[in-house]
Amino acid sequence: MKMFLYNTLTREKEEFKPIKSGEVLFYQCGPTVYWTQHIGNLRAAILSDFMHRTFIFSGFNVKFVRNYTDVGHLVSDGDTGEDKMEKGAKREGLTPTQIADKYIGIFENDISDLNGLEPTAKPRATEFIQEMITFVQELLNKDFAYTTDLGIYLNISKIKNYTKLSKQNLAENIQGAGSGEIEDPQKRNPIDSALWLFKAGTHKNALQYWPSPFNSPLVENGNGFPGWHIECSAMIKKLLGDTIDIHMGGMEHISVHHTNEIAQSESANGVPLANYWLHNEWLMVNNGKMAKSEGTGYSLAEVKEKGFSPLALRYFFLQAHYRSKQNFTWESMQAAQTGYERLKRSVIDLGSKVGVVDDQFKNEFIKCISDDFNTAQALAIAFDLLKSNLSNENKLATILDFDKVLGLDLNLTEKIKIKIPPEIEKILYERDLARKEKDWGRADELRKELNIQGYEVKDTDKGQEISSL
Repeated sequence: MKMFLYNTLTREKEEFKPIKSGEVLFYQCGPTVYWTQHIGNLRAAILSDFMHRTFIFSGFNVKFVRNYTDVGHLVSDGDTGEDKMEKGAKREGLTPTQIADKYIGIFENDISDLNGLEPTAKPRATEFIQEMITFVQELLNKDFAYTTDLGIYLNISKIKNYTKLSKQNLAENIQGAGSGEIEDPQKRNPIDSALWLFKAGTHKNALQYWPSPFNSPLVENGNGFPGWHIECSAMIKKLLGDTIDIHMGGMEHISVHHTNEIAQSESANGVPLANYWLHNEWLMVNNGKMAKSEGTGYSLAEVKEKGFSPLALRYFFLQAHYRSKQNFTWESMQAAQTGYERLKRSVIDLGSKVGVVDDQFKNEFIKCISDDFNTAQALAIAFDLLKSNLSNENKLATILDFDKVLGLDLNLTEKIKIKIPPEIEKILYERDLARKEKDWGRADELRKELNIQGYEVKDTDKGQEISSL
C-alpha cells in the first residue's frame, strides 16, 4: 500500500518515494539536554517513534537518527544570549558534560518508560566538532559565509530561496536575529545565522570551546564553539548522507532552525537536504502554552507521581494527529488512563491462544497509518476490531500485530488482570526510584508497605510486576 506524507516544504500531502528502495533515512531534531524534558517534548519523540514503527511495519529498513544538543543552543534561537548548557551548569554547580549526562539519562529513561524504540544513532553535538569545523570551512571556501572578530556567519544574501520552507517574507524572518538584538556589530545582516562563535565578546567566558583553523584577533587557536544550526547539518551528513528522506521537528523549528539547516547544507553540498519535511504541532496545557516558567512544563515523573502509567500517556499522545495541537489536562490524562485500562482489559479477556491476523482489519489499519500517520484513526480501528465478530484467537493475533506500531505493550497473556489505584502506583514509582538509586533498604520498606496494602510485587528483568495477595 502506498504511503502519503504531508510535506511542509510543498504544503501538500505527497506519496512517499524513498531515495533507495526499501530504506528510509530519517532524522529528528532531538532535545537540548540542559533540563528535564517536559511532556510536550516527549510527545514529539513518541510521535516520531510511531513513524519509525510504521516504516518498519511496512517493510522498510529504517536508519533513524535523533540527536542531543549539548552545546551551541543559545537562550534565543536567533544566536543571542547564554548557551543553555552553561545556564544549566551554573544552575546546578556541575560541568556542561555532567549536565548533559544527567539529562540524557533522564530523557532515555522516559523514552524507555513510554516504550520508544531505540534510534539507529543518538549523536551528541560535542562528538562532531571536527565535522562541524569542516562544514564551516566548506561554506567559507564557497563564499557562503564570512568571518568577523566574534564569529563566522552564514551570508543569507547569497542564499537563493532562503525562505522556501517557512514561506515567510524575508523581512518577517527577523526572529532569526534574536528579535533585533545584535551582539556582533560586524554582522552584515541581522538574520545571518552563527556557524562558529569565538570565545570572545559575550562568550569570552564560555565553558565549552575547541580550537579551530578560523582566525580572530581576539582569541588564540581559533577557540570557540559551533552555532546551533550547523550541528544538525554536520551530523546528518556524517551519519545519513547529503540528502535524506525525512527530516522531522517541531513547528517552532520551521522559521529559523530548519530554514538555516536547509540554507547551509544545500549551499555546502549542492543537493537537497531532505525530500520530506515533517513538523509536529505543540502540546498545550489548559489551552495555553506548556512552559516551565508558567509551572506547566510537566515532566513524566510528575505524571507518574499522580498515579498515571507512562503507557497511558503514550495512549493519550496517539489520540491526536501529529499535525494537530493537543490539549493536556489532568482530566484528559485520567480519561486516557481509563481508556488504556479498558483496552488492556479487553485484550486480557481474549485469552492466551493466538490465531491468525485478519487481513481485512489489517488492511484498514495500514490504510490509516499510511495516510500521514493517522494515529487516532488507527486506535479507532483497534477498538472496532475488539468489538467485531472475529474469534478471540484471531482478535488477539490482530491486535498484537497492530501493537507493533501502537507500542502500547498489549502482549498481556501472562499479566495479572488488576486495576492499580493511583496511591499504589505512586508507591511502585517511589520503589522503582529507590531500586535505580540502589537504596535497597528503602525498596524493602516500600515492598512491605505494598504488602500491608494487599499487594505483592516481584522484580523481573522487565521491571516490577504487581499482583493482589
